[in-house]
Amino acid sequence: MSRYYVAYTDRAEQDLSGLSSQSRSVVKAAIERSIGNDPYGCGSSAIRGDKDRRSAAVSTVIIEYEVSASVLTVTVIHAQSW
Repeated sequence: MSRYYVAYTDRAEQDLSGLSSQSRSVVKAAIERSIGNDPYGCGSSAIRGDKDRRSAAVSTVIIEYEVSASVLTVTVIHAQSW
């Protein structure tokens, strides 16, 4: 179980819908395992100097996400396959 709750915006869900259902499950599990447990680590980097707005490569996608540390939530905003 992740330390942070991982939520997906409609845009992120739409971005991931291009993957097969099996690939989507693998990617979401990887996101929850990595970003859900350590949103400031995992090779992520701040976007435009905002420590809570981040980008990271996870599995076969690059994601942009926002960390809401006060409520232990990570919201995936955008995902792009490489």
